Amino acid sequence: MAITDAQNPLLGEATCGTLLQKLQEIWDEVGESDDDRDKMLIQIEQECLDVYKKKVEQAAKSRVQLLEALSDAKIELARLLSALGEKSFAGIPEKTSGTIKEQLAAIAPALEQLWEQKAERVKEFSDVLSQIQKICGEIAGNLNISDAPAVDEADLSLKKLDEYHAKLQELQKEKSGRLHKVLEFVSNVHDLCAVLGMDFFSTITDVHPSLIDSTDVQSKSISNDTLARLATTVLAQKEDKKQRLHKLQELTNQLIDLWNLMDTPMEERKLFDHVTCNMLASVDEVAVPGALALDLIEQAEVEVERLDQLKASRMKEIAFRKQTELEEIYARAHVEIDPEAAREKIMTLIDSGNVEPTELLADMDNQISRAKEESLSRREILDKVEKWMSACEEESWLEDYNRDENRYNASRGAHLNLKRAEKARILVNKIPALVDTLVAKTRAWEEDRGVHFAYDGVPLLAMLDEYAMLRQEREEEKRRMRDQKKFNEQQGTEPEAVFGARPSPARPVGTKKVVGPRANGSANGTPSRRLSLNANQNGSGSATKGGRRDNRLSAPLNYVAISKDDAASHFSGTDTVSASP
Repeated sequence: MAITDAQNPLLGEATCGTLLQKLQEIWDEVGESDDDRDKMLIQIEQECLDVYKKKVEQAAKSRVQLLEALSDAKIELARLLSALGEKSFAGIPEKTSGTIKEQLAAIAPALEQLWEQKAERVKEFSDVLSQIQKICGEIAGNLNISDAPAVDEADLSLKKLDEYHAKLQELQKEKSGRLHKVLEFVSNVHDLCAVLGMDFFSTITDVHPSLIDSTDVQSKSISNDTLARLATTVLAQKEDKKQRLHKLQELTNQLIDLWNLMDTPMEERKLFDHVTCNMLASVDEVAVPGALALDLIEQAEVEVERLDQLKASRMKEIAFRKQTELEEIYARAHVEIDPEAAREKIMTLIDSGNVEPTELLADMDNQISRAKEESLSRREILDKVEKWMSACEEESWLEDYNRDENRYNASRGAHLNLKRAEKARILVNKIPALVDTLVAKTRAWEEDRGVHFAYDGVPLLAMLDEYAMLRQEREEEKRRMRDQKKFNEQQGTEPEAVFGARPSPARPVGTKKVVGPRANGSANGTPSRRLSLNANQNGSGSATKGGRRDNRLSAPLNYVAISKDDAASHFSGTDTVSASP
């Protein structure tokens, strides 16, 4: 029974004393010697000491580990606060007293919160840096970035995060600006391709394949290389557009010139309205699709070549037409030329083949231009010559009117003639001043150009001088006749008694007026509308062998013959008027 209790010491409350007592009882029963008992007790004490030492060592080691953990926790806490940019944290206990485990237990919640905050902050940094990396890659043209950006966990402060956000905003703004430029360039390329008749898709794909996607705007390349290539493409297309427009306008001008030369009907010209519509347009004004396509320019070139060949076959007709235009310009300017010699020269040049048709027409165009310039320089003087001629015609009519003794009779239309006579007298009184002005302007014109101003081959100054001389002679003749009439009236004698049956001074050469056209002027010496005093008109200017008139201006014989014969009729007794044509 005792042995059973000793083998089951845990049946009661087991302590070291009870166990030692049990052991002694067993030894007593067994009969262990004192030495054995002492050895066994010493062994038991040594074993107990070893257990205590081991436990103490374990406890000391655990304390060191706890202290290290507390120190690491404090260091981690400080590191987290520094990384997050926080100077303090609300979860950290103010008191640092207490056991080690109490201190660890107090710091642990703060560490957990800071770790969670750090993880969230790292995620925020990673997101911002990923966007920055992506935009930088798009700008650099590197769209294949797969590695996640490295986050510097030593600095996770809000200040650093704000800096990254600010940088991201700048990059987003730059991306938006670049995307706007890309879209603007793409739009310009589209419009230019439409005008030039080019394939937009192939053109824009050559720049960058992403530019062809019209659904996802954000996927378009915004790199420096893409922008540079787009700018180069737009610049090249604008230059191409400018050159094509210039070429098309040159072809249009050639077409119009050829049409005008050959009197092409409007129906045929309208077939090329799509070519000629941009004749005066600027580069920016041309926006119609296909307006500068290569096939349109080729069509215009083919038509110009066809018309050039047709023009070569119709060269004589065109040249004679230009010669006619040149003759009309000189005729309106009253410049005398030799049209027959000019036409013979044209025929000779064309038949010989020694001159290109275009060169001949260009030379004739230059002659026409010079003729127009000369006509313009003569315009002012010719206008005054026309006024002078008109005034001389009125002067002639007034002389005829004054010789009509029945002018005051109450006949039909007499009042109209009376009004015309009043106006004619006013106009005639202006003739001297008009002639003086004309002489001054003609001399200035001649001094400026160093040549004589000829009117239908006759020097205008000679015409004016002779007109002034004849006018003076006529005035002297009138004055002599008035003096003769006064003398006769004072003598109280009749002209018939003195001279025989002759007309009276008051009614010279009968009552008939000289009618019909005058060869070189009126009966009183006024010039005709042409004033070209050739041999057929007045017998004074003889034509030379080369077709040029003699520059010597003869007196208008009509005036001399009529006025002097009228005066002589008072003394000769004849009733006829000598008027040489």
